[in-house]
Amino acid sequence: DTDRALALLEEYCKKLRKPEEQQLKKAIRKVMGIFKSSLFQALLGSFTKKATKHGTISHPSLPAAVAYDVLGCPKD
Repeated sequence: DTDRALALLEEYCKKLRKPEEQQLKKAIRKVMGIFKSSLFQALLGSFTKKATKHGTISHPSLPAAVAYDVLGCPKD
């Protein structure tokens, strides 16, 4: 669900046009870069496997959940 999180963040960035929103836009783009990194993907995969094994999470949608929380979007 990293792709879904990235899509949500990209859509949100498109709405940030005011000069006072540019710092937020820059920060969100930095987060997007982290989500796209191979290190993040490897860590997320490791975390998801461990958490699923221990019953901590029921599905691997952590990045999308974070994006929804940051953007204040209702969850499905």
